[in-house]
Amino acid sequence: MKLPVAELHIHLEGTLEPETILRLAGQNNIDLPWPSLQELRAQYNFSNLQSFLDLFYANMAVLRTAADFQEITTAYLHRAHASGVRHVELFFDPQAHLERGLALAEVIAGIRAGLDAGLARWGITHRLIACFWRHAPAESAMEILRTLVQERHAIDGIGLDSSELGYPPILFQEVFAYAREHGLHVVAHAGEEGPAEYIVQALDLLKVERIDHGIRCLEDPALVQRLVKEQMPLTVCPLSNVRLRTVDTMAEHPLRRMLEAGLKVSIHSDDPAYFGGYLDANLAAVIGQFELSREEQAVLARNSIESSFLEEPAKARLCAEVDAWLAAEHL
Repeated sequence: MKLPVAELHIHLEGTLEPETILRLAGQNNIDLPWPSLQELRAQYNFSNLQSFLDLFYANMAVLRTAADFQEITTAYLHRAHASGVRHVELFFDPQAHLERGLALAEVIAGIRAGLDAGLARWGITHRLIACFWRHAPAESAMEILRTLVQERHAIDGIGLDSSELGYPPILFQEVFAYAREHGLHVVAHAGEEGPAEYIVQALDLLKVERIDHGIRCLEDPALVQRLVKEQMPLTVCPLSNVRLRTVDTMAEHPLRRMLEAGLKVSIHSDDPAYFGGYLDANLAAVIGQFELSREEQAVLARNSIESSFLEEPAKARLCAEVDAWLAAEHL
């Protein structure tokens, strides 16, 4: 029996596997700088966040139609199902697709069709979160958000991603206020490459419900105390942190210290096609490195479920499945 979990920090575009990239490039007549699988795979050696983002944005050029978005969403959910994922809150980057001339309606329709297929086939429930680029002007995010709201596109929340350093959350205060006013959930990447102060801004100015990453919170003891008191969710992506050099090795990852501090951390895969593994691989990495007990694994799973935007009865059902997984050890 797989440990039941919710995946809350996953970028749809980051699930594009190299083989799919090349196939869609041929199908959609897109010329990529790397025509062979070997040449493409050679690009996956990242020195920092920006080196990853350069490849990430170049590769998503192969996505052209609603059918493409449906295909990659369904493919991700198939892999997520094998990882034990029972609920997903999926990120996508509308700016990346609008600047290539795609229509919001087509992008969202394709993703929603894939999510609906995943619910029907594997019972994976879902929410959809539009993430805005922090390296782009806040006016761009606001314009798109107004369109999403006014045209009643089927999204459940907004997030903030891309290059962190030099782009503090305060820049997006009005965007997040508008989202909250219109009943959308709000989350933000903070404290990955950026300082602990960015986490504070995300809490106080953006009034987020979750912090994505947040590993640098440990640099500020007062912030740690606050996060523990408020039980603010932190969606941690261990393989991503190592591949992007925010920590040098898995042994140096702060997960164990975060758990011992009482922080509400959970494990996710971020951009699994780029960072070496889906949610099960991320869990396996930290279980192996930190010798996490079954009880500690169950804590991580419950944290993911309780940190989701599911309704309380659905959370209770999934937490009961975690309890059943834990009890199975003693049968």
